[in-house]
Amino acid sequence: MKVLIADDSVTMRRIIINVLNTLEITDIEEVSDGQAAVEATSAKAYDLVLMDWNMPKMNGLEAVVDIRAKGNKVPIFMVTTESEKTRIIEAIKAGANNYIVKPFKKETVIEKIKSIQGATA
Repeated sequence: MKVLIADDSVTMRRIIINVLNTLEITDIEEVSDGQAAVEATSAKAYDLVLMDWNMPKMNGLEAVVDIRAKGNKVPIFMVTTESEKTRIIEAIKAGANNYIVKPFKKETVIEKIKSIQGATA
């Protein structure tokens, strides 16, 4: 499974990578803003994108809209502190497949990733 992590926090990217490694997912790329996420998904195929909302240059929601506008159907999970119901609905309507609120439990992330692993394997 090839995963792209888009988060401007190096610490958060390390935490997510540690969770992915417990699932034996090691094919991981990292970017620190939404624009870089759009560019990465245009250049390569990923099995999953883990997208923060609040990032410089282009926020995660704008990146999701842009990725979907290009016809890319890669599963995108928002991983963000934005926890209001209206934000979650906004992200799902924009094309996010799932939503994880920070701070998260490792088990929550694992469960959500496992739910798509069978579909992409």
